[in-house]
Amino acid sequence: MLLIADHINYVYSQGTAYEKKALNDVSLTINKGEFIGIIGHTGSGKSTLIQHFNGLEKATDGTIYFNGQDIYDKDFDMKSLRSKVGLVFQYPEHQLFETTVLEDVKFGPKNLGLDKLEVDMRAFEAIRQVGLSEKCYDASPFELSGGQKRRVAIAGVLAMKPEILILDEPTAGLDPRGRDEILDQIATLHKEGLTVILVSHSMEDVAKYADRIIAMNAGRVAFDGTPKEVFRHFRELERMGLSAPQVTYVMQEMKELGLSVNTDVSTVDEAKAEILK
Repeated sequence: MLLIADHINYVYSQGTAYEKKALNDVSLTINKGEFIGIIGHTGSGKSTLIQHFNGLEKATDGTIYFNGQDIYDKDFDMKSLRSKVGLVFQYPEHQLFETTVLEDVKFGPKNLGLDKLEVDMRAFEAIRQVGLSEKCYDASPFELSGGQKRRVAIAGVLAMKPEILILDEPTAGLDPRGRDEILDQIATLHKEGLTVILVSHSMEDVAKYADRIIAMNAGRVAFDGTPKEVFRHFRELERMGLSAPQVTYVMQEMKELGLSVNTDVSTVDEAKAEILK
């Protein structure tokens, strides 16, 4: 076990007329090496949840454990937690502020008090990991394309050597090619041993890349399982304002037409194999 959310509740503007319960008795275990997709309609609590994982938000009730330690203990090193649980925001501009790409990626390791050589090595390695070319090193991060900005933001987090990488809608606003490039790069990082949590509105993306999906609804965990297990409940997901991947519906229609196919399919490759059988 790497990270545990133990009966988390979170209330916005508690004690005011605007009070709203964003998380309602959420309990989860994040295991080392998992690739988790978190889905949910706008306002379901998914973004609030991930901000608890690295201490950006503090639970109204309940607690978070990281590597067996209660992160709300007064002696807990919150700075260390944020280097181990890296969060990449939906809008990369929110975490880019240095004059060059290289300096931006160096910012986190510098704050850890590392020596210059270690800072430089981490920055160069992180930039390489996200697939940015050397000609970007001295460019202003604000002059880059949307996809490149996201790569810089991810590199800045990777330079901290996190154990968990959390990404909130990392492909929002990107074209299909840019989306695939970013997600393929994240999948490579996962294969290299990184635990990944991906928040996404794309059912196709989480079905293709995640090995576990958590579906949030009204501040609660509605479903938690493999893509097949979760998307099996596509009718319930629809009532929550979500859906299943398109191919799941295609297979369902084929079954209704009398074809002997397994509808427990969530990716195009799985559908292809099933049809060819």
